[in-house]
Amino acid sequence: MNKKPIGQKALYFILITVLLDAIGFGIIIPVMPDLLVELLDIDTTAASTWGGYLSFCYAAMHFLFGPLIGSLSDRFGRRPVLLLSLAALTIDYLILAFAQTIQVLFIGRILTGICGASFATANAYIADVSDEKNRGKAFGMVGAAFGVGFILGPVIGGFLGSIDDRAPFFASAGLALVNMCYGYFVLPESLPKENRRAFSLSRSNPLGAFRQFRLFPKIKWLLVVSFLLFVVHGVYPYTWQYHGKARYGWEPRDIGLSLMAFGICSAVVQGGLIGRVIKRFGERKTAFIGITCGIVAFGGFACATQWWMLYFWIPISACAAATTPAIKAIMSTRVPSNAQGELQGALSSLQGVANMISPIMMTQVFFYFAEVESSYRMFGSAFLLAGCLLAFALVPLIWGTRGLGGVASPEGVDSDTANSDQ
Repeated sequence: MNKKPIGQKALYFILITVLLDAIGFGIIIPVMPDLLVELLDIDTTAASTWGGYLSFCYAAMHFLFGPLIGSLSDRFGRRPVLLLSLAALTIDYLILAFAQTIQVLFIGRILTGICGASFATANAYIADVSDEKNRGKAFGMVGAAFGVGFILGPVIGGFLGSIDDRAPFFASAGLALVNMCYGYFVLPESLPKENRRAFSLSRSNPLGAFRQFRLFPKIKWLLVVSFLLFVVHGVYPYTWQYHGKARYGWEPRDIGLSLMAFGICSAVVQGGLIGRVIKRFGERKTAFIGITCGIVAFGGFACATQWWMLYFWIPISACAAATTPAIKAIMSTRVPSNAQGELQGALSSLQGVANMISPIMMTQVFFYFAEVESSYRMFGSAFLLAGCLLAFALVPLIWGTRGLGGVASPEGVDSDTANSDQ
């Protein structure tokens, strides 16, 4: 049966929903240090540990409830799940805006993580209403919206946070409410009743994808590399803001602008350079080049004595984004065509676990070495840890790519793979 092409109004709604999910993650980053200092009456380095716990809760809820929300959308349809998620997000952001205790802040962040797990439902909506000819383009637009959200979120949060620590949360609540109202009037249901299936807890298990690892013996070392890359990438959203404020005295606006620079450089690399680099050097060499750039950049971040030095290392760090697409390209050639979806599910599970481990690991290391009482005070300790993990990742990368030539496969690199997010 041919699928109807996705309507422009419905597409805009989905794109805005995904955009809000990404903004919701990034908008609180610049203001979180000041907010935690205010609520707990502690210094910035101590606040970083609480920020790590909050990020863990958010990631854990995303990991646990993503498959559940996806299964609910298979049973009841995409429209009610998306609208209810936006309504709940509105309430959650208001809870965060009015929070006067750390306990309320945790409740709000947990609920935001649950409701923000609607990204899979948005993708399912796209799959429902787009045909094979337009599906790739539609998914590309969704990915672009997610990337733009990660650029805009910290910037919006930084500038609004300069006015008031609570302003970013009120702004997020307003955006979620407006989008919910818009979707209520314009968003049609995409999943016909005859295509819905009964709800099953077994399909809602977030750990289910791990059972598929036994199917991929040829890429086990590359899965280890991917996991390490996911953990390392967390040093940016989880410690960057605390490092900037503690070391350079940054305000929320400074944090937001620096993260915007990250986002722009990453977009340039992922959108325009990765495909060319892989075509020129091949997947294996590109992966090594990317990891090397990451190690060099982390060393630069750790040793930067002035804030402006960080901006020199940001473009080099963005080049490390070429690593993950290159490794995904290698893995896709070593997995049967009928198991590509299982591979992506396994990678998604790995990323979910890494997103829970990384905030605790990175913020605890930062606090241990950056606090005033530390016997060897070093603000850049988290970046050094990230660099060491990247260097360690070279070992399984070598093992996992033995016998693989440096040139790209004759079929070339799939455009979606070349432009995939880190």
